[in-house]
Amino acid sequence: MRVFKKKVPRVSIGTNRLSIAETTKKVIAIGSSTGGTEALKVVLQGMPKNSPAIIIVQHMPDSFIAPFAARLDSLCDIDVKVAKNGDFLEIGTAYIAQGGLHMVLRRSGARYYVEIGEGKKVSGHCPSADVLFNSVSKVAGANALGVILTGMGADGARGMFNMHQAGAKTIAQSEETCVVFGMPKEAIKLGGVDKVVPLGEIAQSIVTTLSTLL
Repeated sequence: MRVFKKKVPRVSIGTNRLSIAETTKKVIAIGSSTGGTEALKVVLQGMPKNSPAIIIVQHMPDSFIAPFAARLDSLCDIDVKVAKNGDFLEIGTAYIAQGGLHMVLRRSGARYYVEIGEGKKVSGHCPSADVLFNSVSKVAGANALGVILTGMGADGARGMFNMHQAGAKTIAQSEETCVVFGMPKEAIKLGGVDKVVPLGEIAQSIVTTLSTLL
């Protein structure tokens, strides 16, 4: 079911099953909330320039998103930007969802892109990590890696479970390194998490896990 209230420009793509078969390119999806700004800085600073594209939902008012992305861009080896509707995903780039808009992963041939639009809150949030993760489970399947970081509530838990069921690898931030353990805790409880990792080790865990994917 579409979460967007209004139609937004999009590229025509095939079915999810066919799309998954058309590429082995990897994508990383991250969801975070309370305490996530610092957690994201730690994770993204540890990612190499040749990292697969990273798509991020961080619960934050829209007015703070652009300065946050610019700050991360100045601190990281990878490029960090605010996601725009229709952006094709590039290696070595992280895309942060705009505040107040949902972001989903789409596919055109062998290329991933993001679709952004208005919609009702899902799991109490817009953008919602559940919305992002659910789309990743359908579009990227086992070619994806999901990460759920510190945050209050349960947003992202169900979506991460769906990613796990689709064959994606999944990582949750450990309780002792979270500001609020809500989101990782709920994801772990649902059985959608492969590894529970301290914040300072998540970037290396991502890189190591990606090396095991076909």
